Amino acid sequence: QLQLVESGGGLVQAGGSLRLSCAASGRTFLSYAIAWFRQVPGEEREFVAAAGRWSSGVTDYGESVKGRFTISRDNAKTTVYLQMNSLKPEDTAVYYCAAHYLTISTMASEYDYWGKGTQVTVSS
Repeated sequence: QLQLVESGGGLVQAGGSLRLSCAASGRTFLSYAIAWFRQVPGEEREFVAAAGRWSSGVTDYGESVKGRFTISRDNAKTTVYLQMNSLKPEDTAVYYCAAHYLTISTMASEYDYWGKGTQVTVSS
């Protein structure tokens, strides 16, 4: 079992920055790739970024956030971060972190555990 809790969302002006945190509890954290997805009402969850298991250094990003967002994981703190810079109004969504056993995936349906989400609102 793995429990995930997101934090760090809020209201920010366009061009600003936020850092989201995903705190995980569970002894198998290291074996899971951790990803961030986002969702706006009426739309499917969109892949944002993912970090590979252990300290692989493997990362992947959605096209819309490449060059602006950075994912990192602190295994000692069992926490994954999403640094979001140069935010745009279209980044407004509920952001979720999710865990997938062993490998990175861009498909939400493949993830095993989910947090409850944190709201990010970017004003123009």
